[in-house]
Order: sequence, then C-alpha cells, then structure tokens
Amino acid sequence: MTRPLLLLSATLLFSAPLAAQQIQRQLGDFDFKLGTTPSRSMAQGLISPSASGAFHGGLDLTHRSGWYVGQYAPSMGLSAASTFKLDSYLGYKQRFTDSLGYEAGLIRYSYPTLSRPDSHALYGGLSLLGTRLGGALNDNPSNRTGTLFADFGHVPLIQASVTLKVAHHRLGTPYTIGDGSQVDSFNDWSLQLSRPWLGMDLDLIYSNSDLSGGGCGAYSGMNTFCDGMVTLKAQRSFF
Repeated sequence: MTRPLLLLSATLLFSAPLAAQQIQRQLGDFDFKLGTTPSRSMAQGLISPSASGAFHGGLDLTHRSGWYVGQYAPSMGLSAASTFKLDSYLGYKQRFTDSLGYEAGLIRYSYPTLSRPDSHALYGGLSLLGTRLGGALNDNPSNRTGTLFADFGHVPLIQASVTLKVAHHRLGTPYTIGDGSQVDSFNDWSLQLSRPWLGMDLDLIYSNSDLSGGGCGAYSGMNTFCDGMVTLKAQRSFF
C-alpha cells in the first residue's frame, strides 16, 4: 500500500469526530475493506493506537482461503506535531466452528519518514464464544516486548464491551535514573470499556505502568503516558 492510497483513506475518514467507519467491497475471491480502524481482529488489538486528532486509516484484503494482508496508519504525519507511522500485517485466520477459531500473523511497525529501524511482532490467538484471547512478541532490539490481549466482548453486567492489554518490556540498554539506579524492564497495561450512547461510540480507557518518578524517563510502552491516566473518547459517525 502506497502513501497516496493511505492519504486517500485518511482524507475520507478523519479521526476526531468519526466513529469506526468502513467501506467494504467483494472483489472475486477477495474481501476488501477500507476504514478508520483496522478490521483484523487480533491485529486490531496489537497495532499502534491512533493519536488524538490525527488523520488515520488503512485497508485490509482477505482471501476466501483465510489468508489476509493489510496496512494501517495510526498517524499520517500531516501536521508538524505528528509523525507518519505505518503498521503492515500478514496473517491467516480460520474457524473450526461458529464459536471457535484461531488466527496468527506478522506485523511490521515502521516510520517511513524517519531513519529509525523497523520492528516486527509475531501474533496469534483464539476466538472462543465471543471472546478473543491473543498475544504478541516484538523483537525490537531497543525494547523487546511481550503483549497479552483479551477482548471479552459485550459484558451484560456493565452493559459495555471490555478490552484488556498487558505488556512486559525489556530494554536493550538499561536506563539510568538520577540516583544511580537502573531500569532494565517494566510492565504496562490498559483497560477499555466501550458502549454506544445517543448515536455515539463511547470509550473509557484506564492506562498505567509500574514506573514512576524518574523511572518514567525510561518509558516507551504501548500507552501515551507512563503514569496512570483515564481517557474518555466520544466518536460519532456522519453516515
């Protein structure tokens, strides 16, 4: 997928006021999707999140055999405060029954406009009775990461969908704090509750890590901030 095509998807779909919009077409044995959020189930929980207010979008192409390929740009880098990011993935998905299936694939995280090296992650998981359980291993030399991802679907008790992510990060080079102590690994996590309300999609997200104080200088995890943060997102579709 070229940058002009990604620019087209981002232009059609602006992140801040829009919900998860998607254009879908059947092309012979292929299913083509273009949207503001990644359509792939396990990859959707493991790719980089979209920056608030940034143009983002991507596409997904699936063959009837179960093989699929896609690209998603969490940020198109159209403003001075943002960077062009691109997550590319290739995978395979199959279902044994309507309530049981599996998925596995490879994601490449890249920054086409920067000189920093790309990183890769192997991911896989199971779909069972409406719940998705997955994991990934990212072998980035500067931050080797293992991630667990769980989407519990709609939970009737709280009338919301529940998603949980937990990650363990091991730094390639230990980070030295001002008092002389070092950080060579850390954990972070996020919990997201989602539900529709008055035509909008509401997301309540809590994120945190086990770093604090000067140790936060070593943070390079999946969340925006090292310290505990509660975020409320409201998105509405125009059509």
